[in-house]
Amino acid sequence: MSKKRMRKFWIFGIFGLVGVIFWFTSISLAKNDLAPDIISPTWINSEPLKMEELRGKVVMVEFWTFGCWNCRNIEPYVKAWHQKYAKDGLVVIAVHSPEFSHEKEVARVKDYVEDNNIFYAVPIDNEFRNWRRYHNRYWPTVYVIDKKGTIQYTRIGEGAYEQTEKTIQRLLFEPA
Repeated sequence: MSKKRMRKFWIFGIFGLVGVIFWFTSISLAKNDLAPDIISPTWINSEPLKMEELRGKVVMVEFWTFGCWNCRNIEPYVKAWHQKYAKDGLVVIAVHSPEFSHEKEVARVKDYVEDNNIFYAVPIDNEFRNWRRYHNRYWPTVYVIDKKGTIQYTRIGEGAYEQTEKTIQRLLFEPA
């Protein structure tokens, strides 16, 4: 291949890659997007919750699965935030979206929730309806939603615990 042709190949390749990255990021839910309702026929620890009914509260939506080590690593933080801030208006919804077939068994999820003292809402998302509604792609992912129902913060994976907690605190103590 000639140098000129090789240069065109690389230029078009770079523009193509930038286009793909732009397309993927443009379809993801972003800050200030209205948070979709969580839809599930099966909820553990709660009746179904609707975002409209949660206006005036700060909502954390976490996508997780019980077999994911990264999910297990953030679990103590999510539980601590729930315990510390529920009285101030934080609602945690931990959407269980299974990675493997054995994680689809509701009885196993219930056992995990009970054995690990998880007391917040856990809707089952075996069909990945909520995963798609949030344009989610990773376990774990945390969305923090303000009192008006808009996404104000997204964290993919482990870490940034202090930043996540500061976001929760800020949103809890902002006027509705």
